[in-house]
Amino acid sequence: MMPIQTLIPLDLNYWHRLTDDTGIFQHAKFGLPDRRHGYTTDDNARGLIAAVMWHHRDLAPKAVQLMYTYLSFVYHAQNDEGSFKNFMNYERRFVEEVGSEDSFGRALWAVGYTLSDSLVPKSLKHACWAILSRSLDYAQGLRSPRAKAYALIGLSYVAQSTDWATAAALVDPMTRIQVRSAVDNLGRELEAQYHAYRRSDWHWFEDSVTYGNAVLPWSLFMAAQVLKRSDWTEIARESLAFLSALTLSPEGYFQPIGCRGWLTRGGTPARYDEQPIEAAEMLMAFQAAYRSLGNPEDHDGMERCYQWYLGKNSQAHSLIDPETFGCYDGIEAHGLNLNQGSESILSYVIAHFAMADE
Repeated sequence: MMPIQTLIPLDLNYWHRLTDDTGIFQHAKFGLPDRRHGYTTDDNARGLIAAVMWHHRDLAPKAVQLMYTYLSFVYHAQNDEGSFKNFMNYERRFVEEVGSEDSFGRALWAVGYTLSDSLVPKSLKHACWAILSRSLDYAQGLRSPRAKAYALIGLSYVAQSTDWATAAALVDPMTRIQVRSAVDNLGRELEAQYHAYRRSDWHWFEDSVTYGNAVLPWSLFMAAQVLKRSDWTEIARESLAFLSALTLSPEGYFQPIGCRGWLTRGGTPARYDEQPIEAAEMLMAFQAAYRSLGNPEDHDGMERCYQWYLGKNSQAHSLIDPETFGCYDGIEAHGLNLNQGSESILSYVIAHFAMADE
């Protein structure tokens, strides 16, 4: 466990203010929830993960309330064939029939993580099993590598869980086999993609490094634990080391690839905008590496990502608003993006709880 003094106190009031009885609002104007943009399955899935993490640490009644709200949103968003709608307006109407594959993957990550936690109420787990059972066939047809990675993380949580008996009456006996088969198939697809793009000077899954990068090595660390695949662990280790080198500034702080230009093979990484979600997912990838390999430098990587939120970054500014305790939406060339949307605060909360566990 890391020394507790390295963590700053966590004030959750802003997170709660972004949530109503439907779910968590997608955007904020500065620190004010912006109802015009409604809700997303993406953010409610992240909210579910954060609430499960909070409940596991503190058994807070408010955390249980949030779990019911967010899981209800995710359940409502699922289509009969297993996909999910993503964007909902403030009038509680979804504005699309099928969301992105990435939103599907994030929903499956949240459901799998919830199922794996031994302290989650059984009624919530029963609902998660219903969602998961509808998702398995759809997951096998994913094309987006990040969608595969998010889904692989969620399914790996389920496969490693010892709590299958909580919903034994509702789970088909073949479900466990299907889950492990999905882990195997998705892992093999990411393995093949890595080998297709890897070169001696380019240890990555694509010809570019864009958004949500850390979920790719993270997912293979998780799947390798499930299926005892040391070759997947090596791919995860090598690709995470490559990404770590790309995001380590000369001064020693974390600097994610910027979303205004990304990085293409042979090019220069875009430096802005830096987004909070990248720090959280990179921290989780380092955590998976640390738990798998036990290398101290991976724990140092976790600390580096956490400290990015607190001011050890390219602008030397804390991302945490001292008045609202929200998280700013990122770092731009001129300074901070002062909006404080749900992706940002949930990324910070997830990073905080993950850091507190090590």
